[in-house]
Amino acid sequence: MTNHMYEFGGPPGAAAIVFGLPLLLNFLFFTCNDETGCPAPALLSPRTLSWEELKRQIPWPEEGLAGFVNWETTAWVAAYYLLSLILYRMLPAQEVYGTKLRESGLPLKYRFNAFYTTIVQMVACAVGTALYGADFVLWTFIDRNYLQILTANILLAYSISAFVYVRSFGVKPRNEDMRELARGGATGSLIYDFYIGRELNPRVTLPLVGEVDLKAWLEMRPGLTGWLLLDLAFVAKQYRLYGYVSDSIVLVALVQGYYVLEGQYAEAGILGMIDITTDGLGFMLAFGDIVWVPFLYSTQCRYLSVFPVRLGWAGIAGIALVFSTGLCIFRSSNNQKALFRTKPDHPSVKGMPYIQTKRGTRLLTGGWWGAARHVNYFGDWMQALPFSLPTGISGYLILPAGGAAAAVGATTGALQMLDGREVVQGPARGWGMAYTYLYVVYFAVLLIHRERRDDALCAEKYGEDWDKYRRTVRWRILPGVY
Repeated sequence: MTNHMYEFGGPPGAAAIVFGLPLLLNFLFFTCNDETGCPAPALLSPRTLSWEELKRQIPWPEEGLAGFVNWETTAWVAAYYLLSLILYRMLPAQEVYGTKLRESGLPLKYRFNAFYTTIVQMVACAVGTALYGADFVLWTFIDRNYLQILTANILLAYSISAFVYVRSFGVKPRNEDMRELARGGATGSLIYDFYIGRELNPRVTLPLVGEVDLKAWLEMRPGLTGWLLLDLAFVAKQYRLYGYVSDSIVLVALVQGYYVLEGQYAEAGILGMIDITTDGLGFMLAFGDIVWVPFLYSTQCRYLSVFPVRLGWAGIAGIALVFSTGLCIFRSSNNQKALFRTKPDHPSVKGMPYIQTKRGTRLLTGGWWGAARHVNYFGDWMQALPFSLPTGISGYLILPAGGAAAAVGATTGALQMLDGREVVQGPARGWGMAYTYLYVVYFAVLLIHRERRDDALCAEKYGEDWDKYRRTVRWRILPGVY
């Protein structure tokens, strides 16, 4: 396969992601911490920065690198995945057929019950919290062992990626087991194929569990539910540190909880996503699903657990408006497209302009879809803004008990922890946004990249009709801007 068919920067880009992203998540954890600040004070003076000084200001394990792994923690993480598999098999499920495979022309059958799986786990957590409050063992375990939990999931992502990569070489043309390679996943470059994924829909049969589609299972289950568990653990942590829970952390947890549960409730919707229809299962999806999503996306709650922000009713209303606007655009546009495809005579879409393609399908050029070719992505991005907005102009420093906030030029007053330490913004104000707003920037880049991939696939699929569609609907995501 030639270089121009590579994505993500080809083999060099794949290598940078495979080895760089785990380092980035560790950097974010260490340098935005509950011991010295977010960012660690040494990072505010890069000219005099030294490893020894930084090491004193971060929660670096006393055992060194060996402290990144704790076998007890790893065993509990494995138990969490096992529980998810057991609930996958035991709970009622919706069984649906996916899109037809490219080679066999037949669809695979999927089993969906991620929503009920999460609800069962949340009920168990609610009971535990009702009995033990913020000291419920799960919440304190996550707080004490965050680094080791992160490491266990990173190692699992590498292991799954290696397993499906090696196993993919057993795929044969028109395989009777309905196995096939993903388009663009068998380039011959080990690092690139390991990253992008060789096999399209790898499945395994496990004792007592049965057949599991690894890609679909990872996409909607352990990582998304884990994100919610991390958020709740940080809410409990804030209560242990301050004796109260701020409106900002409650708002973030609620918005993100809605995002998780709504996505799992409509789990069957993933069958039309590029992740399922086109991409193989490799490090990109494995790491993204069980490491990147839960640990990066919970950064805002982790930050707010140490530096509570008071929004007030005006702040809550403003952020709620942003979220509801994004949700309206996202849902309305997707529903409009679904109606146009399935019920073209529905009053809300009947008479809308469209382009009739040579393939026999129609491309909608009216309503939301006349404004931009992926206006739903803009709505999705707006829904994500409230993940970060409650953190405000972020950044904080932690002073020892009895420390003077004025000594570091605090401008917003000191927050007093129950253990006597003071948390101020001082010179760290604004620098914390590199942590709490990273998700918003990343998500924008992700959506732009996804739109480009969709555009290339549609150009190949529709040919001249897609060129006509581009001329009719000029904007890609946001009318007048992009």
